[in-house]
Order: sequence, then structure tokens, then C-alpha cells
Amino acid sequence: MKNYHTHTTRCNHAYGKDRDYVKKAIKYGFTELGFSDHAPMIFTGKDYYSNFRMLPSEVEDYVNSVNLLRREYENEIKIFLGFELEYYPEFFDETYEFLSQYNFDYLILGQHFIGNEYEPYSHYSNHTTDSTVLFDKYICQSLEALNTGKFLYIAHPDLFNFTGSDEVYIDKMTYFCREIKKLGVPLEFNLLGFAQGRSYPDKRFWQIASEVGNDTVIGFDAHSPDVLANKKLYNDAVEYLSKLDITPTEISL
Repeated sequence: MKNYHTHTTRCNHAYGKDRDYVKKAIKYGFTELGFSDHAPMIFTGKDYYSNFRMLPSEVEDYVNSVNLLRREYENEIKIFLGFELEYYPEFFDETYEFLSQYNFDYLILGQHFIGNEYEPYSHYSNHTTDSTVLFDKYICQSLEALNTGKFLYIAHPDLFNFTGSDEVYIDKMTYFCREIKKLGVPLEFNLLGFAQGRSYPDKRFWQIASEVGNDTVIGFDAHSPDVLANKKLYNDAVEYLSKLDITPTEISL
């Protein structure tokens, strides 16, 4: 079993020591564990910072911690250094350059906001809306991100909480899945949303992904070490996907 979606306390909404995630992963049979806490953003020229991601000043501690654990447990589990990153076109290049100095192993795309989060007209992707304009913006912004070639996969691709007609949803998400498949980027089936009964995973989306033939990975989106002990949740997800004729893909880093 592998998981590349793991958070730490630095994002201000996760719990537990970094080491505890590793020890729990080893105990429950994981062969690979990737840390991918919410990356800092370089909001150049803006008097703004968000409280749900690490600060730029915390990156060195994060990197040192993960690399220390990687060396310490190298004979028991493979550990990787990553980040979950939003795509804000205005700040992407500078943020990517800042992160690159730390020699990370991978990035995953987590497009929580449409536009830039600090803007008054920005929209949080999981808030309910029947706006097709916002829906299109979510898809376009996500595809623009994936077209950079910088992301390993897209986390919770069905995060956008559209309350309009099923016909519109199916049409737009079919286009989204087809374009993502062209890029060869896997979709993540998100276990946090699955466990908590959130609006995602959305069965309509995964039926589309099945028909399109997208590669799919399972991500724990772990915000506490104990999540990694929940094998039943993982097995339930595999069963859910199998009923849609989807077999999860295992990524190799």
C-alpha cells in the first residue's frame, strides 16, 4: 500500500508528529509514504497570507524533518518529500522556484480556490454553486495547472460542488476527464471525503472517469496518523471503485 497525500501540523489543520505518521504507516503495511503538506505561497506584493498552509519560514523545518525520517527508516519504508499546491497563475512561477531549492520529489494539485484566494470574487471550490461560469473556471484553472507538467496527480478532482443539472455536470466533467487523460495525469480518489461523507467523491464523476478510462490513485489525505491505520476504509474504496470497473493505479516515484 502507498500513500502520497499526507499532511503535518504546519498547515494548522492536521494533527500528530511527523514521526508518528511514519511509524503508523510501517505498522499497517505501507511500502511508501509521501508527505505533501500544503505548500507555502509566495504572494509577492500582497499584504496577505492564509492560515491553512505552512509559512515560507517553516519549509526548511518540514524538509529537514522528512529527510531525517527518510534516512532513519530507509530499511523499513520509502519516504518522499512533496507538497500539495494550489495553482494561482500570478504566483506560480515564483512559488515553484522557491520550492525547487528544497529538491522535493513531487507536487500534487489541490485546486481549492478559483481565481486567487485573497480576491473578493474568489470562490472556494467545494462551496455549493449552480454557476456554470465558475464551473468552467475551475476546469480551466485546473487544466492550466496540469499542462505545466509539474504535478504528479490531481487531488480530489471532483471537489467542485456543482448543484446545477446532472446534464451540465456530466458534460463538463466528461470534457475535464478526457483532457486530463490526454495529459497522462492520474485522478485521486480522496479517502478523507469518502470517510466523512462529503460531496466528494462524487459517484457521477467516477462513473465518467470509468467510461473515459482515467488512471486513478487512492489518496488518504491524512490529517492525523491514525487515518493510516484504517485499512477498512481503503478496502471499501477499492470495492467502491471496482463496482465502477476502476482498478486503482500504483504510482512509482
